Amino acid sequence: MMDLDKIERDLMREVSGVTGIPEGAYNFRVNGKSIGRHSSDKIDIIPKHSKSGIDIRIANNTRGEIAHIPVIISASGLKEAVYNDFYIGDNCEVTIIAGCGIYNCGADDSIHDGIHTFYVGKNSTVYYIEKHCGIGPGAGKILNPTTKLFLNEGGRAELLMEQIKGVDSARRLTEAELKKDAQVVIKERLFTHGKQLAESKIVANLLGDNTSVDIVSRAVAQDYSVQDFSSHIIGKAKCRGHSECDAIIMDNARVNAEPALDAQNIDAELIHEAAIGKIANDQLTKLMTLGLSRRQAESQIINGFLK
Repeated sequence: MMDLDKIERDLMREVSGVTGIPEGAYNFRVNGKSIGRHSSDKIDIIPKHSKSGIDIRIANNTRGEIAHIPVIISASGLKEAVYNDFYIGDNCEVTIIAGCGIYNCGADDSIHDGIHTFYVGKNSTVYYIEKHCGIGPGAGKILNPTTKLFLNEGGRAELLMEQIKGVDSARRLTEAELKKDAQVVIKERLFTHGKQLAESKIVANLLGDNTSVDIVSRAVAQDYSVQDFSSHIIGKAKCRGHSECDAIIMDNARVNAEPALDAQNIDAELIHEAAIGKIANDQLTKLMTLGLSRRQAESQIINGFLK
């Protein structure tokens, strides 16, 4: 698989599932440079000339194809902002697998700001998977992802965004604008430990009739880590909006959840839910009676909660 060392290969597999050269379109970015790029018959990947990043153009009626665009940083002190724009034609159904892994063993922070903008055509569906992780004994592993969604009539986007482990600081912004009959589903999974910081802000503008957004966030905060979650659903037409944030807080961590609803139409149906609590003692006791240690029992509960 490409010219990667073992750490880079492990990170690539962790964030994207890639263990070799995949079928279809791909762009592999390592330490600020593309080390492999391939377009398919229906998906064209074009490097930008004015700034760092790529354009991904997907032809009308493309269905069943996958594009891989993972990023790996293993050079301590590397700081980059990458702009990837997705132009998805009409009547498509495609999957985009992104993700970023950082290995830092040096004295300087490594930072990746990924700005992804999706223009989703009429009656098209995009599945977007983004996983983040950090490893290594060095300075900060910092990830600041921005995802912007513009959905035309009947468009649908389903996002799975996970922060697996080891990310010292993350500021995530997700924005969506939905025209008539469009739908967005956002599933977020966050895990923090140590003194890590994770901020997530989601803003959804439901502009057309029969639009809908469903936001579900699951989070676990351990040690002295801090998490801030906010969602803002704005209903400007006949629409449905749902926001749910569930968090497990442990040790001396802090979790803040701020769901907000803004109904600007009499037919806007908007709901929010938020719950923060510790692991229930009866859950721990049940697993420990099966022979697990307390730490093992907590790990089982957390893994199940974040699935």
